[in-house]
Amino acid sequence: MLRWFIVVFLALVLISGLSPLLRKLGFGRLPGDFRFRWLGRDWDVPLASTLLLSFCVSLLAKWL
Repeated sequence: MLRWFIVVFLALVLISGLSPLLRKLGFGRLPGDFRFRWLGRDWDVPLASTLLLSFCVSLLAKWL
């Protein structure tokens, strides 16, 4: 249980640190990606970007 908590925490820290770079690459700008400000912080919910990346990875895995 503690191991999964640490992995999830590190993944969230890594994604939060890379979010400015990912925004420059266009991640989070598709229609269906939501961005809002709550409690003084910007929150991103990249639904469409996640679906697109998942589709691309699955095609790549199928091709390989």
